[in-house]
Amino acid sequence: MSADGTTGKAGNIDATDSTDSAGVTDGGGAEGIDDIEVRDPVSAPDADGVPRRTTRRFPLFTRDTARPEGGGRAAPGDALAARQWPIIVVLGIVALGLLVTALDVFRIGTILIGVGLLVGAVLRWLLPGVGMLAVRSRFTDIVTYTVLGTAIVLLSLMAQPDPWLQIPFLKDTLHFTVSS
Repeated sequence: MSADGTTGKAGNIDATDSTDSAGVTDGGGAEGIDDIEVRDPVSAPDADGVPRRTTRRFPLFTRDTARPEGGGRAAPGDALAARQWPIIVVLGIVALGLLVTALDVFRIGTILIGVGLLVGAVLRWLLPGVGMLAVRSRFTDIVTYTVLGTAIVLLSLMAQPDPWLQIPFLKDTLHFTVSS
C-alpha cells in the first residue's frame, strides 16, 4: 500500500506528472490512472491524511472526543458569542447572583443563582443547539438543571432568619427528629 492509501501498481508515471493525495494524476500519462486500484470508495482520512475504512462499530479504545453539540456550522470559529450565547446568559445570571450575595444580600443572590439554573433548563428544552450548555443528554440536562435550580430557590426562600416560605411539616419533622 502506498502512502496515499491506495493499493496496486501506480504504473510508470513520468516525473512531470503530479499526483495528488487521492492518487489521481493531472496530466501526461493516462496509463498511470488505469493502473491505480482504489482500496475502498468509502473511506475517511486518519490523522496523517491516509484514507482508512470507516465503520459503524464503536472502537474498543477512545482515541478522540466527540464534537460538542451546538452551532459549529452556523457560525465561524471565531464567533464565540454567536455559538455559545445560552451558556453565557446562564453564567451571567449566576455571576450576578454571586455578586449580589457577596454584597450581603444573601436571599436575592441565591434566588438569582437558582433562577439561572432554571433558565438553563428552559433554554436546553427549547433550543436545538445550546453549545456548551449541553453536557449530557437533553433529558438528563433538563432534569439536572431543574432539580438543582428548584432546590436552590426553595432553600433560599426558607433560609433563616425571617423565611419568605414556611413549610409547616418541615418544622414538625425537625422537632420530631431532634426531640426523640
